[in-house]
Amino acid sequence: MFRRLFLLLALLLVPALAQARGIEPELVAEGPAPPGGEVELAIHMRTNPGWHGYWLNPGDAGLPMDVQWHLPKAFAAGPLRYPVPTRLTVAGLMNYVFERDYAVLVRLKVPPGAKGAVAIRADAHWLACTDRICVPEQGQLALDLPVGIGLPSRGQFDAWRRALPQPLATAARFAVKGDKLRIAIPLPASVEVRDPYVFAITDRAIDYEAKQSFKRAGDWLIAELPMKSRPEQFSGILASQGGRGLEFRAVPGPVPEGDTALSGLGQNALLWAILGAVAGGILLNLMPCVFPILALKALHLSRAGGEPREVRLDALAYTAGTIIGTGALGGVLLAIRAAGAEAGWAFQLQDPRTIMLLLLLAVAITANLLGLFELPVLGGRAQPAGSFGAGALAAFVATPCAGPFLGAALGTALLLPVVGSIAVFAALGLGLGLPFLAVALVPALRRWLPRPGRWMDRLKRFLAIPMAASAVGAIWLLYRLGGQPALIAAAAWAVLLLALLAAFGFAQRKGRSVGIAVAALASVFTIYAVATAPKPSGAVRGASGADTWSEARVANTLQQGKPVFVYFTADWCLTCKVNEAAAIDRGEVRDAFKKAGVTVLAGDWTNGDPAITRFLDSRGRAGVPLYLWYAPGEPPEELPQLLTPAMLIARAQAVKR
Repeated sequence: MFRRLFLLLALLLVPALAQARGIEPELVAEGPAPPGGEVELAIHMRTNPGWHGYWLNPGDAGLPMDVQWHLPKAFAAGPLRYPVPTRLTVAGLMNYVFERDYAVLVRLKVPPGAKGAVAIRADAHWLACTDRICVPEQGQLALDLPVGIGLPSRGQFDAWRRALPQPLATAARFAVKGDKLRIAIPLPASVEVRDPYVFAITDRAIDYEAKQSFKRAGDWLIAELPMKSRPEQFSGILASQGGRGLEFRAVPGPVPEGDTALSGLGQNALLWAILGAVAGGILLNLMPCVFPILALKALHLSRAGGEPREVRLDALAYTAGTIIGTGALGGVLLAIRAAGAEAGWAFQLQDPRTIMLLLLLAVAITANLLGLFELPVLGGRAQPAGSFGAGALAAFVATPCAGPFLGAALGTALLLPVVGSIAVFAALGLGLGLPFLAVALVPALRRWLPRPGRWMDRLKRFLAIPMAASAVGAIWLLYRLGGQPALIAAAAWAVLLLALLAAFGFAQRKGRSVGIAVAALASVFTIYAVATAPKPSGAVRGASGADTWSEARVANTLQQGKPVFVYFTADWCLTCKVNEAAAIDRGEVRDAFKKAGVTVLAGDWTNGDPAITRFLDSRGRAGVPLYLWYAPGEPPEELPQLLTPAMLIARAQAVKR
């Protein structure tokens, strides 16, 4: 203890004449202060490179932030709510710190008679450190807060709230055994915990540097922590890999011994997520989401009758394109989420500019399949570069919906470290290209394919039909997002591109060398069309036959003793639409729901509604579809991603009235 105290004092006494503070604070509000209500405030701490701040229990060394509020009469600030910290060992001392920008949240109570704008002031003191020096810093936090009713700024505050630990409603129990503090934390056995660690809120109870061990005892997670002094009560944060945390409070009581050691859960989770992504990618070849690229895949299969070396190179390049394509999409998704935005899988189809690009691609592929022009990347002879591009395109347009196995796999991917997440997304691409890779590498499979011939040209013409249908679907989706102006613009751009490609094909057949000029013109045309794509109208119509979903609506309906069926959908999710047509929007299902008094609610994720994104995150899901059945007094039941009418009717008939 003396050594640690001496080291801390030495660090504090080191001269530090920096031009700027190590941490710059800012007080911000989520929105106007409603009279008689509450508003969320955040102390946004911006850490300069190399510096770090401290958690409410700093560990072996350091100091927590101290805030003295100066508020108008009848206003009251709640406790400081910190995000989950990270561990940092300096000179043998374990510190609980924040090495990146973070926010400490505070709930501000507003009196009923408040009006105008109020001055919120606070004197703050905090400790900013590097691995060599520590500097006590201070400053006044100031905010002129308007009072009234207005729309809150959800985006940034939602990201900050996600970083907070989630409280456990059931109390934990602790007991002392020798020099160990044993804690039983209530956590269902179905919940995997990867690399757990207990951040102690109760100070001086445990040895922060010592190793912690964990076991399972049914629905209890048993933590054994080296003890320094016996506490009367204990509270802490159970953190796991990925920065998630659960806050618990423990009281003295019996603690089971625990019979299952926690080891390798993270690796198992990664392994199962990768296997699920590969299986889901294979099955994605059979899902209606893949209609836009059936032509490309069929042409790759037809080429399998060629030379073995050419076939192998073609399939390897195609599979490399699908792997890199899905991996890149996963990387972009992780970057968007890391920046604090709400996004899930198939986020690219929530932007009209992306849909416009897909429309133009579908028109170009349709024209190529109809023979209006020739382009090796789309329909010519097998070339590695063209095959790679086709695979990347397949990854881009064939993964808007989560089919079987993909929901859990992609949900797990968003909780894994970055390398593991990218591996899961890349595994999806491997599954997408695996059937074609198998045909290329296994000669026996190739012998089952018909020989190349004129049938390939006829097949190309036939497959222009689903490709044209996908173009029509993109136009319809743009109409859903942007209304009639978007419909007119999409149709006009499609017709203009079709005319341009027809002229290009005419020049090709005449033997004229206009490829470079037409390619440049088509590129400029596409860039301009995408850049001027209509913006979303902001109003997406509710799903047919259902009311709009909200968590409050579900809670109110359940309080009335009525069952609820909730489905989350999107206009670009063809799996969702198939389920709606084949199971949900059926006369016999509607009659059964009406007879049983079932309320049907639909969550439309077409525009990436952040409330739905937050709810999907809470369910461990990365995309749609998601189907939930709520019975009064029971936890929600998650239904399979492929629904049948009998499945829904059976649940409606089981309702007690």
